Amino acid sequence: MKKDPFTGKVIGCAIEVHRVLGPGLLESTYQQCLAHEFHLAGITFKLEHPLPVDYKGVRLDCGYRIDILVENRLIIELKAVDEIKGSHKAQLLTYMKLSGIETGLLINFNVERLKDGIQRFKI
Repeated sequence: MKKDPFTGKVIGCAIEVHRVLGPGLLESTYQQCLAHEFHLAGITFKLEHPLPVDYKGVRLDCGYRIDILVENRLIIELKAVDEIKGSHKAQLLTYMKLSGIETGLLINFNVERLKDGIQRFKI
């Protein structure tokens, strides 16, 4: 997949958070620290952005939340787990489909090197 400068800037922020904190903390800690890095970098974002489900013409609030929505064009799903599973990937891909946002990052901070914990998705 071709890398774009915007996604690269976002990943750079995540790498900085991981460089400072390392693995082993809660997902919520990484989320707040990443939000701070985005603020410092001038990147606009929304935390825990609501994601309704459109079902047969009815919009339903089913309680889904996007971890971080970046500039209304990138979904970030954060994890702090021992292993990324298929259900984690499916969650991000479903959020992308429901929102109409074509690009997503699945970032697992519970790794030794963050580049090993980042997966890009494009639909």
